[in-house]
Amino acid sequence: MPEVFWWVVYPYVTLMMMLLGLLYRYAFRQLSWAAPSTEFLEKKWLSIGSPLFHWGIIFAFIGHVMGIIIPLEFYYAVGINDHQYHSLALAGGGVAAIMVMAGLIILLIRKIIFDPVRIRASFADFFSLIALLLVAGTGTWVTLVYNTGPIPYDYRQAIGPWFRSLFVLQPKYELMAAAPMVFKIHVIAAFGLFASIPFTSLVHFYSLPVSYPTRAPQQYRSRSNYKRKGNETPGA
Repeated sequence: MPEVFWWVVYPYVTLMMMLLGLLYRYAFRQLSWAAPSTEFLEKKWLSIGSPLFHWGIIFAFIGHVMGIIIPLEFYYAVGINDHQYHSLALAGGGVAAIMVMAGLIILLIRKIIFDPVRIRASFADFFSLIALLLVAGTGTWVTLVYNTGPIPYDYRQAIGPWFRSLFVLQPKYELMAAAPMVFKIHVIAAFGLFASIPFTSLVHFYSLPVSYPTRAPQQYRSRSNYKRKGNETPGA
């Protein structure tokens, strides 16, 4: 039965892969946990794409918590009707989606066109960017195209309850049967991305870098600039 596989077996398998992979990497490959900086290889494109992506992903995460984790009944209880919620989701989610997509596209182009960055990049680096683009792309389509139609799909009535049911070990897979295909692709791609996190540089997400958006950028100086300031090594 495909519904049971995709909406019961597959989520648990991918989440278990993520959990076990994180434990293994933390225990045996802890030195590879942090994402190495490539700012000294190319700075201009990184200074645009990285903040766009990181801020956008933070806003997108907040939006998913509001739409998937928080039950529909909560909004009714605090006096937020469906129209108000969808207007907020379109405005906030649309901005977050555009930021994430723009940041990812800039970062992918940067990895392709700048030789020092491309040479240093691994298969896992390209895979994670393309996987993120798939997840973000379907999410953007859902937010800015599908749900701006005459009858938007209210994922809070089906996808939200299904997702929450996974964590109480009573998966309501039947709720996903009537979900539009683009939503299903988005969810399947997202769980696949979760499973890949321990094997890519995305693992640094779990370091909870809460100060990243406000931290000062890392500064790099060329050797010639260092010498011009009278810091030549004796005897050099």
